[in-house]
Parts: sequence; C-alpha cells; structure tokens
Amino acid sequence: MNKWSELFVGLILVVGAVIIAYYSQNWGAWNFWSAAGEFFKGGAFWLVTMIGALFILLGISDLKN
Repeated sequence: MNKWSELFVGLILVVGAVIIAYYSQNWGAWNFWSAAGEFFKGGAFWLVTMIGALFILLGISDLKN
C-alpha cells in the first residue's frame, strides 16, 4: 500500500473504533467505552510508576559519583 492509502485506512479504523466505543455505552457487558477508560487509567498509573522508578534509579546512580 502507498502512504496515502495506509493513512486513510488507519484513520478509518481509529474513527470507527471511537464511534463503536461511544455507541456501545448501552450494550451492557460489551461496553467498550468503559474498557477503554480502564485501560487508559491503568496505562497512566504504570507510566507514573515507571517515571518514579526511573528517577529513583537516576538518583542512586548520582549518589555513586
């Protein structure tokens, strides 16, 4: 595929996923919007945790010098 068709297909997939997630709020167990929110919160938690661990490791490294 060329770059424009890849960009177009990617855009369709992303927009389609957002639309399906939005309309799935009333589908009971198939609520993709809630699942996406939980995944985002988990990702944010691990991002903050890993940045904290990075700063601890950098601080320990600086103490050696």
